[in-house]
Amino acid sequence: MWYFGRDKTGFGVSAMLMVIDIGNTNIVLGLYEGSTLVHAWRIATKNNKTDDEYGAQIKQFFALAELDGTNLEGAIIACVVPPLLDVIERMCKKYFGLEPIVIGPGSKTGMPILYDNPREVGADRIVNSVAGFAKWKQGLILVDFGTATTFDCVSPKGEYMGGVICPGIGISAEALFLRASKLPRIEISAPKATIGKTTVDSMRAGLVYGYVAMVDGLVHRIKAEMPFAPKVIATGGLAAVIAKHSTTIEGVDDTLTLEGLRLLYELNRK
Repeated sequence: MWYFGRDKTGFGVSAMLMVIDIGNTNIVLGLYEGSTLVHAWRIATKNNKTDDEYGAQIKQFFALAELDGTNLEGAIIACVVPPLLDVIERMCKKYFGLEPIVIGPGSKTGMPILYDNPREVGADRIVNSVAGFAKWKQGLILVDFGTATTFDCVSPKGEYMGGVICPGIGISAEALFLRASKLPRIEISAPKATIGKTTVDSMRAGLVYGYVAMVDGLVHRIKAEMPFAPKVIATGGLAAVIAKHSTTIEGVDDTLTLEGLRLLYELNRK
């Protein structure tokens, strides 16, 4: 049973941390009480929304969860949509009285970044890698199914080694709809067979099983360049759909990014 902001006796209010992952498609918001994620919401990313609109929407989520936001002790943000960063920072200050920590160049991560230019690595990729290594303490390949599909490699010493960036499944589905005049916009789900008997099933087979083949193929190629045996973990909105048919993905962690933000808040808080 969740106790949203109250201790188990129903008296007193525990301090909470708000973690915000701003992606190209969705903004994922989580509330932590200590090390426990007690609530999470997903909001469509809209570059033209104001700080007031985001603030009102989040306040509404809080109200539905019987929270008022007065017990927030801090906030932390990872953002890959630069135009929205100032908007969400202003929202945190105006509606919750918080000066959020923003993960970026100069942030403490506790993880050496073995990229030619570490500033090029997306904040979400570092956050995932920090969370993954903290949880499994071994070499990893982390596959994040977001707007882009990314593969991030972590060494057994906890070093960020680099990775791969591919177009996401949603981008590919939308491209088929927009660029092929007779193909419909579809929901992404696995069909019963690879050989489709309808246009929709044919598209679903290409998207789902095509991405499964891409993921498994890339994982094999990445493993061939690693001098150790990594664990392969998936996260992101469509992780479960792909992992169900993959031969290389060993587990799914839906809250990996939120957990990474919590860990980095502890590392970067004043």
